[in-house]
Amino acid sequence: MSSNSGISSEVLTQAIKEKLSAEHVIANQLILSLLEQEVTDTSGGCGQSFEAIIVSSLFEGKPLLARHRLVNEACAEQIAQIHAFSQKTLTPAQWVETQSKSSS
Repeated sequence: MSSNSGISSEVLTQAIKEKLSAEHVIANQLILSLLEQEVTDTSGGCGQSFEAIIVSSLFEGKPLLARHRLVNEACAEQIAQIHAFSQKTLTPAQWVETQSKSSS
């Protein structure tokens, strides 16, 4: 039996927006407007599992592990209350490259 963690996509989105100055937070491969933030609840609504694609200039020059640590630190309070959080972290240049490859 699952229970609701009290964490929502909106709560995680706000933490990412405030603490990472994210240019994009993308859910389900949908392109969202600059500074629009969204995180997907993948738990079927029980608030236990979330995933996000996060684009931020704070990731420039940082290896993947350091990027994930930044996100984990920004969302530590929320992540402690959920079962799973999946993240893909990209720099703005990597985001542009990813989008140009997917449109080819």
